[in-house]
Formats: sequence, C-alpha cells, structure tokens
Amino acid sequence: MLIAAASNWELLSFGAKGYGDELAWGFLRTVQIAVFAYALGLLIGIAGAFGKIYGTWPTRFLLDVYTTIIRSVPELVMILLLFYAGQDLFNATLTWLGMATMSFNGLIAAIIVLGFVQGAYSTEVLRAAIQAVPPGQVEAAKACGMGWGLIIRRIILPAMFPNAIAGLSNLWLNATKETVLISVVGFTEFALATKQAAGSTKRYMMFYAVNLLVFYILSRFSLRGFATLEKWARRGQAKVA
Repeated sequence: MLIAAASNWELLSFGAKGYGDELAWGFLRTVQIAVFAYALGLLIGIAGAFGKIYGTWPTRFLLDVYTTIIRSVPELVMILLLFYAGQDLFNATLTWLGMATMSFNGLIAAIIVLGFVQGAYSTEVLRAAIQAVPPGQVEAAKACGMGWGLIIRRIILPAMFPNAIAGLSNLWLNATKETVLISVVGFTEFALATKQAAGSTKRYMMFYAVNLLVFYILSRFSLRGFATLEKWARRGQAKVA
C-alpha cells in the first residue's frame, strides 16, 4: 500500500516523472476558457435581454430564434457545429472577399463557441431579472426626465442585479463544466489532460478522482463567492421571514 501510495504521489508530482505540470496547465486552460466565455456570454446576454424586451419586432424575433435553437440543441452538437462549420463559413467569407483564409487559434475558438452558447442562457436569465424590476420605478425615472441610458445605469441594472445572481451562478458552473466538451475538438484542457494521463499510466481511478475533486473544490469556492456577492447586492433590502 505504501509503495502504491508513493507511486500515485509521484505520478501527480511536477517534473519529468509526474503529470502535475500537464494537469495544472490543463486546469489553467479550463479556468481561462470558462472565465472569458462566461464574460462573452454576459455581454451577449445583456444585449439580448434588452433587445428582447425593448427591441423592435425583427430584433425580438431574431433573438428568440437564437435562444430557442441554442437551448434546444445539445451543447456537444452545437459546439461541434460552431467549431467546424463556423470556421468553414468564416473562411468562405474571406475567400469571397478575396482575402486569405485563416486557421483559428484553438483557445480563441473555444472561448467564442462557448461564449455564444452561454449568451443564449444569459439572455433568458437577465431578461427575467429585468422584467422583475417594478415598472413604476422606470416610469418614475422617465417622469423625472431621465434618458434611457441613465435609466438603465441608475435604475434597471442595480434593481435587476440581485435577482440575476442565482441564475448567473448556475451559468458559471455550467461554463466550467462545458469546457470539458471542448476536448472533443482536440483542444487540451483539464479533462483531456486527465484522460491522457490516465491512459498513459492506466491509473484511471486515481486521475479521474483528482479531476472530480478539483472540479468540486472549484464549484464550492464559486458558490461561496456568488453567495457573498448576492449578500452584498441585497444589502439594505428587507429579509423575507
């Protein structure tokens, strides 16, 4: 047992004998993809939510098509479609414009694809949070002569933010888990690094247990962070008994 335990620790160590370097690099890639894809999804979600509520009919229709398709199709299928078909469409457009084709950077492509998927879910979460803002507050702001930009910044965003945090925390956890799907296109992140290490050593149980533990710790810290953020956002609000 001691020999097996020492062997396991050696395999998880950093350096030539262990896979710690590969796992750490894969985890950093996972966090990097999740953070930037989540941020991109939030930007899309904010624009999409306001577009769905206050946009013109064509805008609302196109956004409804976007969110419905993304939420209906399995994430894996959508990622494969966007990753490969998206690159082909982009290069076809460059060719049509008489420009040289480009090969996509794997990291950038992963962020854009996951961000596009996240955007659909963020749109619906933020739309519901905006609609939860009492209409009287917006009407009062209009009566005071506020423009739409000021109303959004001073009234809508501060009022909707506490209502959106719970949904946004779920989207963040989904973003960290969906990075696993990027491995199917050959981009090395934490899941693929784990798979390669386990396959090389045949220590599947050990490496996948480490993978599970790391994702669990990341989730626990994330949930605690969002709980703290929600507590701060709801400061001054009356507590419901």
